[in-house]
Amino acid sequence: MKLFRHLAVLATLLASIGLAPDASAQDAANPITRDAVLRDPEIPAMGNPQGDVTVVEWFDYQCPYCKKTAPVLARIAREDGKVRLVHKDWPIFGEVSFYAARMVLAAKYQGKYAAAHDAVIAAPHKLSEDAVRQLLAEAGVDVVRASTDLEANRKAIEALLERNNQQAEALGFNGTPSFIIGTFRVPGVLQEAGFRQAIADARRAAAPGSGK
Repeated sequence: MKLFRHLAVLATLLASIGLAPDASAQDAANPITRDAVLRDPEIPAMGNPQGDVTVVEWFDYQCPYCKKTAPVLARIAREDGKVRLVHKDWPIFGEVSFYAARMVLAAKYQGKYAAAHDAVIAAPHKLSEDAVRQLLAEAGVDVVRASTDLEANRKAIEALLERNNQQAEALGFNGTPSFIIGTFRVPGVLQEAGFRQAIADARRAAAPGSGK
């Protein structure tokens, strides 16, 4: 596909803005490295955590395009079997987006991150704080505990959201959803065929002897 022949020239983007494994950018306290983008230890990986291609998505729980993309990516990851998904909250649609992001991230402390994320991103209606709590409860999350965990871990959660924002800005993203697929920068929505092609291209680019 012509699109991904063009995207292939962006395979060096991570290194060019300081995302080589040992390089830093912008904030010395939060260096933007390849591992920081692909493997932030505070974000549970979905799909296959040991997959050979990582798809990183910057998203907002109130973004309509993110909602449309979510089931497509989940299906691709399930059918492929070797795709690692990393969802980076980038709440840009207001305070309810921040609340949803914080509460879903707090759910990880009770082992419910995936269930919480899937429930909130799939919500067909406009979000409110009450709606977020109801969605989480219906997904099996202990909402009282999540609120307590949020307060106990607020510093770490806020630091994570700030890292996500800094990375998105460093990568030149202008809105949600935006993606890194392998080492390809994809600043916007793709159709299913486009995602599959990007993943295949990323896999080829990472292969020994590819020269990428």
